[in-house]
Amino acid sequence: MSRSDAEAGERIDVAFVDDDAEVRRANVQTLELAGLDVRPFETGAQLVAAIDAGFPGAVVTDVRMPGMDGFQLFRRLREIDADIPVILITGHGDIDMAVEAMHKGAYDFIAKPYSADRLVQSVQRAVEKRRLVLENRRLRDAAAHAQEDVPLIGQTPVMERLRQTLRQIAIADVDVLVNGETGSGKEVAAELLHRWSRRREGRFVALNCGALPENVIESELFGHEAGAFTGALKKRIGHVEYSSGGTLFLDEIESMPLAAQAKLLRVLEKREVVPLGGNESRQLDLRVIAAAKIDLGDPAVRGDFREDLYFRLNVVSVTIPPLRERRDDIPLLFVHFLNRAAARFGIEPPDVTPALREFLSTHPWPGNVRELAHAAERHALGLLDVPAWRDEAESDEKFSLPRQMELYEAELIRKALKESKGNAKAAIDALGIPRKTFYDKLQRHGLVRSDFV
Repeated sequence: MSRSDAEAGERIDVAFVDDDAEVRRANVQTLELAGLDVRPFETGAQLVAAIDAGFPGAVVTDVRMPGMDGFQLFRRLREIDADIPVILITGHGDIDMAVEAMHKGAYDFIAKPYSADRLVQSVQRAVEKRRLVLENRRLRDAAAHAQEDVPLIGQTPVMERLRQTLRQIAIADVDVLVNGETGSGKEVAAELLHRWSRRREGRFVALNCGALPENVIESELFGHEAGAFTGALKKRIGHVEYSSGGTLFLDEIESMPLAAQAKLLRVLEKREVVPLGGNESRQLDLRVIAAAKIDLGDPAVRGDFREDLYFRLNVVSVTIPPLRERRDDIPLLFVHFLNRAAARFGIEPPDVTPALREFLSTHPWPGNVRELAHAAERHALGLLDVPAWRDEAESDEKFSLPRQMELYEAELIRKALKESKGNAKAAIDALGIPRKTFYDKLQRHGLVRSDFV
């Protein structure tokens, strides 16, 4: 039942606690027939001694037991892990107390006598909720323990190979061409090449060639002397010279004008720069990392980009894979960005729900990691529009009138809970129904109030 047991692969879905041996036997059999793995306990004390915060399942307990009763066991389990789902089996006289326990975090209560289906359905929902909680914890722990010096987070083989390749290239101190789609992390790769190289004490200077007008890019790159052109009132050191001793990163290099391409080629060949309006060259200790979002090696795509400049830059090339080619990394990346956004906004990071996981795994992510980071920020603020995924394809089915009324009723209750942020009293008042009716309907529709808090 411990964390080590769970990590070793032991499947534990339900801990069933009841002092009546015959009741334990019958309920364990019912749950096992439903495909659940059950561990019976005679007393609450036995369970408490065997469980820890890594327990992977739900707890079902009778309320009326000698020694530690079900309510006391519930409070003790809350101390161990407040997210362990606890289902209370109550007699008629205990219903009010069970309702109060649900207000304090109990997952569900089942009044005696109950059907096997009622028990199984409640336990299955509780087990699924527990799995979701533990999966969110695992993702958050993995994101929190991701190495600080590895911004290219990912556990897929392609990302592990990419990080290994970047380390090898960094030591070689050669010019590099980084290929990748928009938002895939080309600048992050360039920063790692700088950080892992002997140049890490020097400057990392980044320039986006596609963001500069053609009439200023040469001045930005190569600098100018005072009076070199109208408006050049004083001398300016360009990005090329400023990055000497460090690394120059040229993003969207495919956008560089032809005149600037010719001068950059000379810089790469001679390792020297002549500012606009100047006569003397200045020696450079320079490494250039260029990035392109198109295949510069393809003449049909390259356009007017100089072939000789491409070959000069392409001493070594690396390709950053798009997000759709490493989908197994998406949950980890998303939670990393979610934690970072929540910390920035000063809020607790919301859970990654099954519907959100489905969205993350099926969305094409044309904007790659950048788009994923923005989605995480929106989710942190409660603004991410996740499609309403259903466990069953109900939209394609035709329902009887009673079934349609049932679906509509469930939707109204969801709406009331969402608007009240899980506050039972506010939801009951909005719906205009008795408290007992409200909780009965929650059970009937499989709704859990805490999911809306």
